[in-house]
Amino acid sequence: MDDFDVAIVGARCAGASLATTLARNGLRVCVLDRAHFPSETPSTHIIQPSGVAILGDLVGREAILATGAVPLRRLTLVNEDVQLDGDIDPLRFPDPGLCVRRLTLDTLLVEAAARAGADVRTGCRATGLVRDASDRVIGVETNRGAVPARLVVGADGRHSTVAEFAGADKYLVTRPRRLAAWAYFAGADRQGRLRLARVGEHAFLSAPADNNLYMAAVTIDISRRNQFHVDREQHFAAGLAQWPELADLLSGTERVGPIRLIDNWHGYFRQSAGPGWALVGDAGHFKDFTPGQGISDALRQALTLGETISAGFAGGTDMDARLEQWWRWRDRDAYEMYWLAHDMGAPGVPTPLVTRMLRGIAANPAATARFLEVVNHDLSPAKLFTVGRLARAALGALTERPDQAGATLREIASAIRDQAYRARHRTPVRTAR
Repeated sequence: MDDFDVAIVGARCAGASLATTLARNGLRVCVLDRAHFPSETPSTHIIQPSGVAILGDLVGREAILATGAVPLRRLTLVNEDVQLDGDIDPLRFPDPGLCVRRLTLDTLLVEAAARAGADVRTGCRATGLVRDASDRVIGVETNRGAVPARLVVGADGRHSTVAEFAGADKYLVTRPRRLAAWAYFAGADRQGRLRLARVGEHAFLSAPADNNLYMAAVTIDISRRNQFHVDREQHFAAGLAQWPELADLLSGTERVGPIRLIDNWHGYFRQSAGPGWALVGDAGHFKDFTPGQGISDALRQALTLGETISAGFAGGTDMDARLEQWWRWRDRDAYEMYWLAHDMGAPGVPTPLVTRMLRGIAANPAATARFLEVVNHDLSPAKLFTVGRLARAALGALTERPDQAGATLREIASAIRDQAYRARHRTPVRTAR
């Protein structure tokens, strides 16, 4: 039976990316997944330019474009009567954004891991962890037998088996407030534009995907989950119709395949390092899907974790200490975007305060450029959504919509309470302890 330096459970964005990085650095890597690829999984499909840069190094830019994926060089954000249009400047963002189905993306990543020298085992299900007498993890139990390893990494998503058997606690948990439904369409205009919108009680995300398809998603208040399940076809079509621009774009197209749905989710951080184990990607952290950050998060985390593990094995230093430092980095890196995504995914109609703030950003080219940097994880949300900008937006909202002054004042008070709570919990690793 082979012994490995690292056994990775989960061979999708985070797991396959990590396996490629480690194998290229000369480590003996086994990556296993219960699925056979190509294989679908719930996803927003959107890859920010920062993620595309990593993806290009892993699988090659030519391979990505060969899928038919359209480079996304424009972003349109709609919030009721406010529209923000931004160009993804090639000088600032050398790589474009992309929208790629997981059927395609995960297969590319699994193939790259195999080419790099990782032992890829699909159709292999993890059933537990192997521990030594000191309770340190030293391998993975699977339906095909044990896989011994010096380190085990869980990259197996929100329902992580590794997290369950390691006893990884969750913290800063947020409840789901919207469900997302999406589908693919043939025959739509495939200009390279990512569209995000809040219109009435619905939120939308759409972009041209790979294989000459177009992806369109709508989110609906989670309180209507049961109603939506009664007739997905009718409610999905009615939801898309609420945004006339998207409805016009899809007019005359043909839906390809079923309507997909994610409604059983919640936001969280998890303890992501322990004796002989670590978690990466959705296994360790999951946020509201509204800003489409999950894939790029997984790629960036896998890259930094790969560097951490490789340096630990090469230097003969305390791997557990290095992994805990990485875990702390992950929490710092994800913290502000976690709450921004939570706010963007709020149910109900757009509020006067948020609408007024976005109106100010849309009218300012410099602020629009900074918004794109926030979405690309280059700029902290706090450096765009400042106290001063919030104060100006509050004054503008009270002036423009005096009929909603009471609701606006309550929203301001809620925002102040939220910021105080988030400031107190800004070191969430300590909270977990």
